[in-house]
Amino acid sequence: MRDTELALTVLRDPTFHSGMSTFFGSMLPSRTAQVALGRAVRDLLRVHLPSYRRTMAEAVAGLGPVSQWPGAGPLLVYRCTADVLLHPEAPPALRRQLAQAVTAGLTARQPYMRQRARAELLRPKLLAAITGHVRSRRRQGFAAAEPQDVLDAVIGASPEELADRTVANLYVLLFQSIVGNIGYAVAWSLLLACLHHPPGPPWPWPAEWLVREAARHRPFVWMVGRLVPRPLEFGGLPFAAGTVLSVSPYLLHHDTHHWDRPEAFRPERWNEPGGQGPYVPYSAGPFTCAGAAIAQSLITEAVTALAQNARLTVGGGDARPLVSGSVLPRSFTLHRALKAPAKPVLTKGGE
Repeated sequence: MRDTELALTVLRDPTFHSGMSTFFGSMLPSRTAQVALGRAVRDLLRVHLPSYRRTMAEAVAGLGPVSQWPGAGPLLVYRCTADVLLHPEAPPALRRQLAQAVTAGLTARQPYMRQRARAELLRPKLLAAITGHVRSRRRQGFAAAEPQDVLDAVIGASPEELADRTVANLYVLLFQSIVGNIGYAVAWSLLLACLHHPPGPPWPWPAEWLVREAARHRPFVWMVGRLVPRPLEFGGLPFAAGTVLSVSPYLLHHDTHHWDRPEAFRPERWNEPGGQGPYVPYSAGPFTCAGAAIAQSLITEAVTALAQNARLTVGGGDARPLVSGSVLPRSFTLHRALKAPAKPVLTKGGE
């Protein structure tokens, strides 16, 4: 659907939103279980936000003056979430496999066949290793009140009757969403800011505005689709049960009837009263991503750390998206030059 009013009608329709979220597919038995899992992971990430902030500052310091993006985005986010994704006491071989999955691009469906094949080759071995670790943790017991990592949170929130393999698949899905969605959103924020601001002067926008505008201008999720639960009619058109009906956040975010100059990248619009239209980068209605707020915080912290005391410029990038299930940036080089510390002004007498 590209008509905004019709799309909003669909997103607000209670019948269309009955049933379960398609994000988890059929892996969980009920909507209650889906909500419980989403909240468990969200709450754990929120607790670890201060640690993420500290680690991000360290990771950015070690990034170097030149880095290759968008691949650097998921790698940077993974480095800062590795211990909450999988506790340091987990088997080292499994932690290495997760790191290899990020390097290979398993955190998003890659746009080129060679990249996609390379990433997917790792999936069976990774799933097998995680399945074995899930089995081991379940045998040892689990303290649901104090999950050590995302895997603990997934095990604790999953119904006991779920197979170990299903729990492992749920974990991989969330791992990909945390590292990939956030990492590529950071990449988009940096690219768009650098393309739309002259090099040298600092960005005139708060990081929060910048991140929100990047998610409007180039939302990582291209389509939000669901199966129609029973025969419904929208806009005078009948839809049979089982029809996939999709709303595009990209099209809603670029509707000239609801946004002021939607093709322009203008972070300052988020400080203008009444200057915003329908904003659905994390879906909408009852199936809005449970982690939307924490994702926004994680992206903003990364962008803030990268821009802190530095001049950022890009080479080789443009704003045309690569659409392959998700909306990925094209390859670009980020140049990060640290600003020289201000020299103290000496008063008379050298004081």
